[in-house]
Amino acid sequence: MAKHEHIEDELENSNASRRIFLKQSSALAALAITPPAALTAVENGLDEKVAAAFEQMPLQVDINGTVHKLSIEPRVTLLDLLREQLHLTGTKKGCDHGQCGACTVHVDGARVNACLTLAMTTEGCKVTTIEGLSEGGHDATARLHPMQEAFIKHDGFQCGYCTPGQIMSAVACIREGHANSPEEIREYMSGNICRCGAYTNIVNAIIDVKQGGAKV
Repeated sequence: MAKHEHIEDELENSNASRRIFLKQSSALAALAITPPAALTAVENGLDEKVAAAFEQMPLQVDINGTVHKLSIEPRVTLLDLLREQLHLTGTKKGCDHGQCGACTVHVDGARVNACLTLAMTTEGCKVTTIEGLSEGGHDATARLHPMQEAFIKHDGFQCGYCTPGQIMSAVACIREGHANSPEEIREYMSGNICRCGAYTNIVNAIIDVKQGGAKV
């Protein structure tokens, strides 16, 4: 009986030591990636100022033909920069985990999920959002992009929430040379989810633009 109790005590001590080790490791990891200014704030007990203490970094990026010189936190995603700071809300926040495609934009012509892209990685790049796809901007005088016109023609949307990301991916799908058949289009558009189920009409819109030979 004493031997059994001794084994239980050893197991309990081992588990306690493991928990302490994990907590200490997590704390050290957090400290390792925390900017010096934030560490100073924590040490001084200024918890309410921690968020403001994160270092700002300069960023210069061309968005829809306009060069922006910004100062942002290195942890800011491209999606949040577009929506929260530049008020380009055409790019939608869906899952925020890179699984739905609602936030798709083009960076130097390649499609990316803005929610998974750190804004700092776009330094010196050209970013195109749905607002910059049409000719002449996105006001009443702008001319729709051929893909936007095709989505309207083929009723490629219902609620419309996923539509900006769908259109940006559709344009990239043609540019990449992956619109040669309905099957290929479905494969290379599979990263964009439509909750309303307008997939058939979306494919038809892409085929229409591809066969029409419009410049995308």
